[in-house]
Amino acid sequence: MEPRAGVRERWLVVGASGMLGQDMVEVVRSAGHDVDGAGGSSGLDILDPAAAARAVRGYDVVVNCAAWTAVDDAETHEPEAFAVNAVGAAHLARACAAAGVRLVHVSTDYVFDGAATAPYAEDAPVAPRSAYGRTKAAGEWAVRAEAPGSLIVRTAWLYGAGGPCFPRTMARLAVQKDRLTVVDDQVGQPTWTRDLADLIVRLLAAGAPAGTYHGTSSGQVSWFGFTERIVAATGAEVKLEPTTSDAFPRPAPRPAYSALGHTALEAAGVAPIGDWAERWDAAASAVLGEA
Repeated sequence: MEPRAGVRERWLVVGASGMLGQDMVEVVRSAGHDVDGAGGSSGLDILDPAAAARAVRGYDVVVNCAAWTAVDDAETHEPEAFAVNAVGAAHLARACAAAGVRLVHVSTDYVFDGAATAPYAEDAPVAPRSAYGRTKAAGEWAVRAEAPGSLIVRTAWLYGAGGPCFPRTMARLAVQKDRLTVVDDQVGQPTWTRDLADLIVRLLAAGAPAGTYHGTSSGQVSWFGFTERIVAATGAEVKLEPTTSDAFPRPAPRPAYSALGHTALEAAGVAPIGDWAERWDAAASAVLGEA
Protein backbone atom coordinates (compact mmCIF):
# COMPACT_ATOMS: atom_id res chain seq x y z
CA MET A 1 0.00 0.00 0.00
CA GLU A 2 1.61 3.25 -1.17
CA PRO A 3 1.03 6.27 1.11
CA ARG A 4 0.16 9.48 -0.73
CA ALA A 5 0.52 13.11 0.26
CA GLY A 6 -2.70 14.61 1.61
CA VAL A 7 -4.28 11.24 2.42
CA ARG A 8 -5.17 10.45 6.03
CA GLU A 9 -3.66 7.09 6.95
CA ARG A 10 -3.39 4.76 9.91
CA TRP A 11 0.12 4.50 11.33
CA LEU A 12 1.51 2.17 13.98
CA VAL A 13 4.72 3.14 15.79
CA VAL A 14 6.44 0.14 17.37
CA GLY A 15 8.70 1.14 20.25
CA ALA A 16 6.55 4.19 20.90
CA SER A 17 7.74 4.63 24.49
CA GLY A 18 11.34 5.26 23.41
CA MET A 19 12.96 8.61 22.69
CA LEU A 20 12.40 8.40 18.94
CA GLY A 21 9.06 6.63 19.26
CA GLN A 22 7.57 9.42 21.35
CA ASP A 23 8.43 12.07 18.78
CA MET A 24 7.37 9.77 15.96
CA VAL A 25 3.86 9.50 17.39
CA GLU A 26 3.59 13.27 17.88
CA VAL A 27 4.87 14.15 14.41
CA VAL A 28 2.64 11.62 12.64
CA ARG A 29 -0.39 12.97 14.51
CA SER A 30 0.59 16.55 13.66
CA ALA A 31 0.76 15.53 10.00
CA GLY A 32 -2.94 14.64 10.13
CA HIS A 33 -2.72 10.85 10.32
CA ASP A 34 -4.26 8.46 12.82
CA VAL A 35 -1.52 6.90 14.91
CA ASP A 36 -1.19 4.26 17.61
CA GLY A 37 1.85 3.39 19.67
CA ALA A 38 2.90 -0.16 20.48
CA GLY A 39 5.50 -1.60 22.80
CA GLY A 40 6.32 -0.84 26.39
CA SER A 41 3.13 -0.75 28.44
CA SER A 42 1.02 -1.80 25.44
CA GLY A 43 2.59 -5.23 25.69
CA LEU A 44 3.45 -5.91 22.03
CA ASP A 45 6.13 -8.61 21.89
CA ILE A 46 7.78 -8.49 18.48
CA LEU A 47 9.52 -11.76 19.34
CA ASP A 48 6.09 -13.42 19.01
CA PRO A 49 5.34 -13.70 15.27
CA ALA A 50 1.62 -14.21 15.87
CA ALA A 51 1.46 -11.08 18.03
CA ALA A 52 3.32 -9.11 15.36
CA ALA A 53 0.88 -10.31 12.70
CA ARG A 54 -2.11 -9.26 14.78
CA ALA A 55 -0.59 -5.90 15.64
CA VAL A 56 -0.02 -4.65 12.08
CA ARG A 57 -3.41 -5.54 10.63
CA GLY A 58 -5.48 -2.60 9.49
CA TYR A 59 -2.60 -0.12 9.28
CA ASP A 60 -1.18 1.63 6.24
CA VAL A 61 2.29 2.27 7.69
CA VAL A 62 4.30 0.64 10.48
CA VAL A 63 7.43 2.37 11.80
CA ASN A 64 9.74 0.10 13.75
CA CYS A 65 11.55 2.16 16.40
CA ALA A 66 11.98 -0.84 18.72
CA ALA A 67 15.60 -1.87 19.25
CA TRP A 68 18.16 -3.08 21.75
CA THR A 69 20.19 0.14 21.91
CA ALA A 70 22.43 -0.56 24.92
CA VAL A 71 25.58 -0.65 22.79
CA ASP A 72 28.03 -1.76 25.47
CA ASP A 73 25.69 -4.32 27.05
CA ALA A 74 25.22 -5.93 23.64
CA GLU A 75 28.86 -7.05 23.74
CA THR A 76 28.01 -9.52 26.50
CA HIS A 77 24.34 -10.05 25.55
CA GLU A 78 24.57 -10.45 21.79
CA PRO A 79 21.93 -13.22 21.56
CA GLU A 80 19.41 -11.01 23.38
CA ALA A 81 20.28 -8.02 21.19
CA PHE A 82 20.00 -10.21 18.07
CA ALA A 83 16.56 -11.37 19.17
CA VAL A 84 15.22 -7.81 19.26
CA ASN A 85 17.23 -6.19 16.47
CA ALA A 86 17.12 -9.01 13.94
CA VAL A 87 14.50 -11.65 14.83
CA GLY A 88 11.91 -9.12 15.98
CA ALA A 89 12.53 -7.03 12.86
CA ALA A 90 12.04 -10.12 10.71
CA HIS A 91 8.72 -10.90 12.40
CA LEU A 92 7.45 -7.37 11.79
CA ALA A 93 8.64 -7.40 8.19
CA ARG A 94 6.97 -10.73 7.46
CA ALA A 95 3.75 -9.56 9.09
CA CYS A 96 3.73 -6.27 7.15
CA ALA A 97 4.41 -8.03 3.84
CA ALA A 98 1.55 -10.46 4.44
CA ALA A 99 -0.85 -7.66 5.38
CA GLY A 100 0.15 -5.27 2.58
CA VAL A 101 1.47 -2.68 5.05
CA ARG A 102 4.42 -0.38 4.31
CA LEU A 103 7.20 -0.87 6.85
CA VAL A 104 9.77 1.75 7.84
CA HIS A 105 12.63 0.16 9.77
CA VAL A 106 15.04 2.39 11.70
CA SER A 107 18.70 1.34 11.63
CA THR A 108 22.07 2.82 12.56
CA ASP A 109 25.49 4.09 11.49
CA TYR A 110 27.00 1.24 13.55
CA VAL A 111 26.53 -1.08 10.57
CA PHE A 112 29.63 0.62 9.12
CA ASP A 113 33.24 0.24 10.29
CA GLY A 114 33.90 3.94 10.94
CA ALA A 115 37.05 3.94 8.81
CA ALA A 116 35.74 6.23 6.07
CA THR A 117 36.88 9.79 5.46
CA ALA A 118 33.80 10.92 3.49
CA PRO A 119 30.10 10.34 4.24
CA TYR A 120 28.99 6.73 3.76
CA ALA A 121 26.76 6.13 0.75
CA GLU A 122 23.54 4.20 1.23
CA ASP A 123 24.96 1.26 -0.75
CA ALA A 124 28.38 1.22 0.96
CA PRO A 125 29.35 -2.26 2.22
CA VAL A 126 28.41 -2.85 5.84
CA ALA A 127 31.22 -3.94 8.15
CA PRO A 128 30.06 -3.66 11.77
CA ARG A 129 32.70 -3.78 14.49
CA SER A 130 30.40 -4.23 17.50
CA ALA A 131 27.72 -6.69 18.59
CA TYR A 132 25.14 -3.92 18.35
CA GLY A 133 26.22 -3.16 14.78
CA ARG A 134 26.15 -6.83 13.80
CA THR A 135 22.62 -7.31 15.14
CA LYS A 136 21.35 -4.16 13.42
CA ALA A 137 22.97 -5.20 10.13
CA ALA A 138 21.23 -8.55 10.49
CA GLY A 139 17.95 -6.73 11.05
CA GLU A 140 18.43 -4.77 7.83
CA TRP A 141 19.06 -8.01 5.93
CA ALA A 142 15.95 -9.60 7.43
CA VAL A 143 13.73 -6.64 6.51
CA ARG A 144 14.98 -6.63 2.92
CA ALA A 145 14.43 -10.38 2.65
CA GLU A 146 10.98 -10.52 4.24
CA ALA A 147 9.50 -7.22 3.02
CA PRO A 148 11.33 -5.92 -0.08
CA GLY A 149 8.94 -2.95 -0.31
CA SER A 150 10.16 -1.52 3.00
CA LEU A 151 12.15 1.61 3.73
CA ILE A 152 15.26 1.23 5.89
CA VAL A 153 16.26 4.56 7.46
CA ARG A 154 19.68 4.67 9.12
CA THR A 155 20.32 7.36 11.70
CA ALA A 156 23.06 8.35 14.15
CA TRP A 157 23.88 10.40 17.23
CA LEU A 158 20.21 10.75 18.15
CA TYR A 159 19.08 13.14 20.86
CA GLY A 160 15.65 14.20 22.05
CA ALA A 161 13.49 15.32 24.94
CA GLY A 162 12.00 11.89 25.54
CA GLY A 163 14.92 10.08 27.11
CA PRO A 164 18.55 10.06 28.22
CA CYS A 165 20.88 11.45 25.54
CA PHE A 166 24.29 13.06 25.13
CA PRO A 167 23.14 16.72 25.22
CA ARG A 168 21.10 16.24 28.40
CA THR A 169 24.00 14.46 30.09
CA MET A 170 26.56 17.09 29.09
CA ALA A 171 24.28 19.98 30.06
CA ARG A 172 23.85 18.48 33.53
CA LEU A 173 27.59 17.93 33.94
CA ALA A 174 28.34 21.46 32.71
CA VAL A 175 26.53 23.01 35.64
CA GLN A 176 27.98 20.52 38.13
CA LYS A 177 31.66 20.60 37.21
CA ASP A 178 34.41 23.13 36.55
CA ARG A 179 36.06 21.11 33.78
CA LEU A 180 34.88 18.55 31.22
CA THR A 181 37.06 16.33 29.03
CA VAL A 182 35.34 15.30 25.79
CA VAL A 183 36.34 13.01 22.93
CA ASP A 184 37.42 14.93 19.83
CA ASP A 185 38.37 12.07 17.47
CA GLN A 186 34.89 10.68 16.78
CA VAL A 187 32.98 12.54 14.07
CA GLY A 188 29.31 12.27 13.21
CA GLN A 189 25.99 14.04 12.73
CA PRO A 190 23.95 14.96 15.84
CA THR A 191 20.32 14.36 14.90
CA TRP A 192 17.14 15.49 16.69
CA THR A 193 14.54 12.73 17.02
CA ARG A 194 11.84 15.16 15.96
CA ASP A 195 13.70 15.92 12.74
CA LEU A 196 14.08 12.21 12.00
CA ALA A 197 10.38 11.63 12.62
CA ASP A 198 9.54 14.52 10.28
CA LEU A 199 11.84 13.08 7.62
CA ILE A 200 10.11 9.69 7.80
CA VAL A 201 6.70 11.34 7.38
CA ARG A 202 8.02 13.30 4.39
CA LEU A 203 9.48 10.15 2.82
CA LEU A 204 6.13 8.40 2.97
CA ALA A 205 4.22 11.46 1.76
CA ALA A 206 6.55 11.64 -1.25
CA GLY A 207 5.92 7.98 -2.11
CA ALA A 208 9.64 7.28 -1.84
CA PRO A 209 10.63 3.97 -3.44
CA ALA A 210 11.68 1.00 -1.34
CA GLY A 211 15.30 1.05 -0.29
CA THR A 212 17.80 2.43 2.19
CA TYR A 213 17.91 6.07 3.23
CA HIS A 214 20.04 8.03 5.67
CA GLY A 215 18.17 10.08 8.26
CA THR A 216 20.81 12.29 9.83
CA SER A 217 21.46 16.01 10.03
CA SER A 218 23.68 17.55 7.38
CA GLY A 219 27.26 18.56 8.11
CA GLN A 220 29.49 16.87 10.67
CA VAL A 221 31.17 17.56 14.00
CA SER A 222 33.08 15.80 16.78
CA TRP A 223 31.64 15.09 20.21
CA PHE A 224 33.86 17.89 21.52
CA GLY A 225 32.51 20.35 18.96
CA PHE A 226 28.95 19.33 19.75
CA THR A 227 29.62 19.78 23.46
CA GLU A 228 30.81 23.33 22.84
CA ARG A 229 27.44 24.10 21.27
CA ILE A 230 25.55 22.34 24.09
CA VAL A 231 27.38 24.27 26.80
CA ALA A 232 26.74 27.53 24.97
CA ALA A 233 23.03 26.76 25.10
CA THR A 234 23.16 26.29 28.89
CA GLY A 235 25.16 29.44 29.61
CA ALA A 236 27.32 27.41 32.00
CA GLU A 237 30.92 28.46 32.63
CA VAL A 238 32.89 25.24 32.36
CA LYS A 239 36.32 24.57 30.87
CA LEU A 240 36.20 22.09 27.97
CA GLU A 241 39.25 20.01 27.08
CA PRO A 242 39.51 17.73 24.02
CA THR A 243 40.79 14.18 24.36
CA THR A 244 40.96 10.92 22.40
CA SER A 245 38.79 7.81 22.43
CA ASP A 246 41.67 5.93 24.09
CA ALA A 247 41.05 7.98 27.24
CA PHE A 248 37.55 6.54 27.53
CA PRO A 249 37.79 2.80 26.77
CA ARG A 250 34.38 1.18 26.31
CA PRO A 251 33.35 -2.48 25.80
CA ALA A 252 31.97 -1.70 22.32
CA PRO A 253 34.15 0.08 19.75
CA ARG A 254 32.69 3.39 18.55
CA PRO A 255 32.92 4.38 14.88
CA ALA A 256 35.63 7.01 14.49
CA TYR A 257 33.74 8.44 11.52
CA SER A 258 30.05 7.90 11.00
CA ALA A 259 28.78 10.71 8.78
CA LEU A 260 26.14 9.41 6.37
CA GLY A 261 25.43 10.66 2.85
CA HIS A 262 21.98 11.68 1.63
CA THR A 263 22.05 10.83 -2.07
CA ALA A 264 19.02 8.53 -1.90
CA LEU A 265 16.90 11.23 -0.25
CA GLU A 266 17.79 13.72 -2.94
CA ALA A 267 17.03 11.17 -5.68
CA ALA A 268 13.58 10.66 -4.13
CA GLY A 269 12.96 14.43 -4.12
CA VAL A 270 13.04 14.62 -0.32
CA ALA A 271 15.14 17.33 1.34
CA PRO A 272 17.66 16.04 3.91
CA ILE A 273 17.58 17.32 7.48
CA GLY A 274 19.32 20.68 7.80
CA ASP A 275 22.74 21.43 9.21
CA TRP A 276 23.34 19.86 12.62
CA ALA A 277 24.24 23.18 14.29
CA GLU A 278 21.14 24.99 13.02
CA ARG A 279 18.94 22.09 14.05
CA TRP A 280 20.55 21.97 17.51
CA ASP A 281 19.81 25.65 17.99
CA ALA A 282 16.18 24.93 17.12
CA ALA A 283 16.02 21.90 19.40
CA ALA A 284 18.06 23.00 22.43
CA SER A 285 15.35 24.50 24.63
CA ALA A 286 12.95 21.60 24.04
CA VAL A 287 15.61 18.92 24.54
CA LEU A 288 17.40 20.35 27.54
CA GLY A 289 14.35 21.47 29.49
CA GLU A 290 15.54 21.63 33.08
CA ALA A 291 18.54 19.36 32.43
